[in-house]
Amino acid sequence: MRDSVLRPTCPIATARLLLRPFAVSDIEDVWAYQRRPEVARYMLWEARSREQCRLAVDQMATECGLAAEGDCLSLAVVWPEADRVVGQVELVWQSESDRQGEVGYVFNPDYRGRGFATEAVRALLRWGFEELDLHRIIGRCDAQNSASIALLERLRMRREAHFVDNAFVKGAWCGTYVYAMLQREWRKSRTPANGCGPS
Repeated sequence: MRDSVLRPTCPIATARLLLRPFAVSDIEDVWAYQRRPEVARYMLWEARSREQCRLAVDQMATECGLAAEGDCLSLAVVWPEADRVVGQVELVWQSESDRQGEVGYVFNPDYRGRGFATEAVRALLRWGFEELDLHRIIGRCDAQNSASIALLERLRMRREAHFVDNAFVKGAWCGTYVYAMLQREWRKSRTPANGCGPS
């Protein structure tokens, strides 16, 4: 347990996006994707009603820093050009002594194909490795979730495990892929090679 809360300097700005804490006023933008069955398909929750989404946003608005193991930092991903929240990213502090974390993400499919998820999760990895000084960050996804698999691989995370039928979710057994990256791998991925930076 730490005496202080670790928070990123917000907003975290990328080339096209801003990552910031959630506000209660974000409900309409968040409900625009959390109510959709195709978004909830690989989540533990079902497509949400507006009231369920309001409660989720209220909770995420409190998740603005990390004080102890198990805490979750949740950030809204804003596309300033449209003045909309287009998704959410999170970092869970799994272990202080082992310097471990886990990233998560959910995005509005209306903005698919623009690279927003890759850009936003990469920014969160940067904060986790460079500011929080994590040694290892993982990402988990359903083994059937091809979009999430592609995202984690674009981020140059390494598939470490395939758990077969390890979870009974929504009435069916599903498998899980676990991806990971070490701090030294992150630093290597950020080092330009032959004059070119990481893709």
